[in-house]
Amino acid sequence: MDWHLKEVFGLFQQQFGLGPGNGPSSGTSLLKVDALSTGFIKAIFGTLAVLWRSNPWKRLKPSHLLGIKVDKDSDWPDARQPFVVAQLIDHGIYFFRSEADAQGMMGIHGLGNMKSIPLKGLLRVTYGLEAELSPVNRKMIKTLGLEIAGAKAYPVIDVVYSPKDIADGFPSFRNPTVEELHWFYAALRALTQIHPLLQQADGVQGGAMFKDLTKNLEISWPSEDTGLQGNATVRVTFPPKDEHEEQVNPPPKLAEVVSENRNTAESESKVPRQCTLCGIEVPADRAPRCSRCKAVIYCSHACQKKHWKETHKVSCELYKAMMEREEELEIKGFSFVCVMEHSCNWLESMGLHGKGMWRRLCTCFKQYPFGLLPPAEGGSMARVWAVEHGKYPPDSPLQEYLVLSSWAEYYELRGLPADSPVALILSFPLSLYSIVTSLCVPTKTMLSKGREVIVHYLGPEGELDWLPAFSEIGYLLGGSGSLHVMMIGPEVPIALAGGMTAVNPKLRVTFVRGLYQEEANALPTPNVVVALNSQLEAHGSWTGALEVIKAQAVPAFFTDYAEPCCVNAKQMLRATGLQITHPVSANPFRSPVRNQIADTNLPWYSNGFVFGVNT
Repeated sequence: MDWHLKEVFGLFQQQFGLGPGNGPSSGTSLLKVDALSTGFIKAIFGTLAVLWRSNPWKRLKPSHLLGIKVDKDSDWPDARQPFVVAQLIDHGIYFFRSEADAQGMMGIHGLGNMKSIPLKGLLRVTYGLEAELSPVNRKMIKTLGLEIAGAKAYPVIDVVYSPKDIADGFPSFRNPTVEELHWFYAALRALTQIHPLLQQADGVQGGAMFKDLTKNLEISWPSEDTGLQGNATVRVTFPPKDEHEEQVNPPPKLAEVVSENRNTAESESKVPRQCTLCGIEVPADRAPRCSRCKAVIYCSHACQKKHWKETHKVSCELYKAMMEREEELEIKGFSFVCVMEHSCNWLESMGLHGKGMWRRLCTCFKQYPFGLLPPAEGGSMARVWAVEHGKYPPDSPLQEYLVLSSWAEYYELRGLPADSPVALILSFPLSLYSIVTSLCVPTKTMLSKGREVIVHYLGPEGELDWLPAFSEIGYLLGGSGSLHVMMIGPEVPIALAGGMTAVNPKLRVTFVRGLYQEEANALPTPNVVVALNSQLEAHGSWTGALEVIKAQAVPAFFTDYAEPCCVNAKQMLRATGLQITHPVSANPFRSPVRNQIADTNLPWYSNGFVFGVNT
């Protein structure tokens, strides 16, 4: 927005005392939408003028509902379209969030029946006389030279919604958000092109119905100072069609799943988001984000502008590229919900909260030090995994040593169904297995020759309670060598420190309490160093550990949650003098469940990415 104009019209608003319920536009104005450019305002008004001249009201009635979908659902806040249905009423256009909302307004002229206004709101355009405009809208149109199609074609755009308690008889009004206006612009352009193509249905008189129509259009974003590039793909249907795919019954094996798992929870997100700059909580359904990369969450335009100047202008393009990998990073085929907004809620939905090894995925048992959870009742593998028989790995070794490259291969090998959630915990032992059998050439060679590989495993936490899951490494090694995993870190409890556990004949684990740089000299020289979910940039103690790794000159591998974490980790490694010889890549054994982080939309997975040095 042009800030000098905003100040001028702000004075106008104060002078005339505009507010909800006062006049046709109820005090709303596009000029008051934060982060909306003058160029985009001009493009919207130009499109509204074109639509007016095409006169869709000549043929279309309020009962003629049109379905509209702009680009993918994942391109919009909360991974859902802002609106989905268009209705034309009395030389106005209403956009609704559902067909049911539109049906509720059927036959309503203007806003006569207040109880018909959806609680979640509708976006409307009303055309009228210049004299009906609020002063702020009139001044905006004249000052910016916005295009108007005729004497009765002065448009006003606002969002109208009905609070639960409307005892005063008036609805509420607000300005649309920038994201809603982006959707609105593409929808308007598409409607202008599509409505003349509707053909009267055979055998229907009076133009009361049209033939079914489905059209996909490529709509170019305006080029003037909008921050948008390329085209939008708009799908228009008459009548509206339910775009949701039918739920596919879980097949018996992950490798056989061919449906595309979008990894979204069925219920609407209610978990608050958080401003990346100031940390203020923002309601999930109103959390603004960077319109360019769509990755960073803000509470206000002020924070967005400040963050842009300080750091985001450098990283925005990189974040945009990372967001474009969302679909690539999804692991298809699992039939359980693969988004975790809150760990306790997710565990409850799976029937796993407070059970077995899953107790380490939330904070409800934080009173117990890592490695000292009370044993599961009965102690059997069924109790430890807390899932039905057949949904956890069998307690038996394989005869052959295999190199695995995906969850599909592993689930097929162990006969696990697609609704088994054990991959969340197995991500840790199988990431380690993948490193020593595939990524690290020296250890791969040692294992193939039947030798023991010494692993220095840094920073264990929940892993200290997941030794039953780590037993799977020994089973997968088959007839090859064995592993001696030395778990080293300050979270190793005193009760375990110095002890050694033979998990099975192919895997033994030793526990070492303390920082790596303080304990390394007293330990056997490793064949490989591994740190999972390392977050190198987040902990100052890593500097000393990296110096030890550099001095040892042995291969070291790290995993991290998201690509920005890896970018920062690479800088830290290079500052220490370590050269990255295995580039950052998606870890095939990352958790299939994506974590929703409060201040970012970037893809975030436990053990999401892997990289290595000295390899």
